[in-house]
Amino acid sequence: MEAIFRNDQPHRASGEVKLHHVGVAVADLEPAIEMYTSLFGAVLTHRAGNEKDGLEAAFLQMGDAEIELLAPLRDDSAVGKFLAKRGPGMHHVAYAVPDIHRAMADARAAGLELIDAEPRMGMHGTLIAFVHPKSVGGVLTEFVQS
Repeated sequence: MEAIFRNDQPHRASGEVKLHHVGVAVADLEPAIEMYTSLFGAVLTHRAGNEKDGLEAAFLQMGDAEIELLAPLRDDSAVGKFLAKRGPGMHHVAYAVPDIHRAMADARAAGLELIDAEPRMGMHGTLIAFVHPKSVGGVLTEFVQS
């Protein structure tokens, strides 16, 4: 699978890459969960919180797609700052990768700026790493170890 990164330089993507989920920033999880479940028929699969990062999340399944709703626990959290600057809306797109270390190395080799120097544990209980949005067309991008 060929991917085009910055400066239109073609680079080989890291094995089979699939869409994992879309993250949406919201001020309050409860009304957002209600909207997605009642209007779109999404099914709430689980919730998680991360005190260290100052956020809570709800995971909703819609057919083959997953939506991750993110709400801040603190105004100074990354999601809190995102909401203050941009308001509610799409926060990130996450891709499942078979080898997160290889995906990160391939991203660096392609000239992309990673936010995370090393993978860290994500809310799904798997390793994750983020790519800076300025490197990928303005979209915060997450790699999720599959």
